Amino acid sequence: MTSHEVVQQGESHEHNTLARASLDNCVKCTICETQCPVSRVTPLFTGPKFVGPQAERFRNGESVDKSLDYCSSCGICTQACPQGVKIAEINTVARAVMKEDHMPVRDRLIVQTTLMGRFMTPFAPVANMALKNKPVRKIMQAVVGVAEDAPMPPAQMQSFEGWLKRRPRPKTQPTREPIVFFHGCAGGYFEVETSKKTVEVLEHLGYEVLVPKQGCCGLAQQSNGLFAGARRSVNALVDALLSAGKGLTIVSSSGSCTGMLKHEAHEILGMDDPRLMEVGSRIRETSEFLLELLDEGILTPDMLSPIEATIPYHQPCQVKSQAMGTPAVTVMEAIPGVKVVESGQPCCGIAGTYGLKKEKYEIAKAVGQPVFDMVKETNPDLGTCDTETCRWQIQKHSGVRMVHPVELLHQSLGLSNDLKV
Repeated sequence: MTSHEVVQQGESHEHNTLARASLDNCVKCTICETQCPVSRVTPLFTGPKFVGPQAERFRNGESVDKSLDYCSSCGICTQACPQGVKIAEINTVARAVMKEDHMPVRDRLIVQTTLMGRFMTPFAPVANMALKNKPVRKIMQAVVGVAEDAPMPPAQMQSFEGWLKRRPRPKTQPTREPIVFFHGCAGGYFEVETSKKTVEVLEHLGYEVLVPKQGCCGLAQQSNGLFAGARRSVNALVDALLSAGKGLTIVSSSGSCTGMLKHEAHEILGMDDPRLMEVGSRIRETSEFLLELLDEGILTPDMLSPIEATIPYHQPCQVKSQAMGTPAVTVMEAIPGVKVVESGQPCCGIAGTYGLKKEKYEIAKAVGQPVFDMVKETNPDLGTCDTETCRWQIQKHSGVRMVHPVELLHQSLGLSNDLKV
């Protein structure tokens, strides 16, 4: 263990002690229980209050309630708590402790998103064929524990990095300051189109977009209790993003990864490194950044061509937790003719890797069913959502094509015409 990791372990312990202290603010009002999307669909999870503030008082280094593993870490409980109790944070740390001595091999494998992308991209047609093959998926479920019907990321013929190297140089010179683009693992290998269109929109608006070589944000590792690995991933990513230049705005179309750098690495992993704090203060989810441009008059409605459509939109729980409001709705409705209908639901159920696990697949599906129904009823052809895994989950169970809101703006700016609206 490096000296840096020793310091961070000390920071983590101190920070978790502070989060744990918040449990004394719990007045047992049960608001968190009424808002929990998991406990409302299964008795296997006894609820955030019971396994959180209540159980925490009896923990002494080990869990007193194994149902804690059914918490999806959506964070809705913390957002709903009127007393400021860090329920989700307490639960996430407690689950990591619970899994220390019996970490499933599956939970170590499914967090290797970058490795998976590097392996699948050169063999995309074969990989996609295998992932659609029922016998192969049944074997995966039996051997690895990944549900045979769980949504899997589609392999692409070209990575985002490959596209950047081979694309023609922008025809116009930038007229605005440089900004940094953080694509995330999924945006690098699986949601390549979202990353490409984000860069093209930003360049169209006059920005020079810098894309430093970058790795994983560590969110999947954190969610599965692999805190040490998650901290290493965060440290490496922070270094990479800061290497592009000092004081630059960072934009990302991966809403969950943005939240990891803004607050989760600090609040759950206990990382207080000034470099992380700088990145966290400078990073913006794409829709959040575009709303700022609308407010500043850099992006204006008269730049946008009409799109006559009613668009369903689901804001993922990990974007809700960033307390940014709903910038995607405002940005999309700046397009003449667009009407946005929000899902009004807390979670689609996937919660990163939660819904991929065979014992949690049906729970995740039940959690997201109201979202699937709403999307399908609102527009059977197209829906929008800010994070990759949530898009895969909703598209899988609704049959509706799901895209990041930036893709709608990309088409309205005349940069593409591939959305069926």
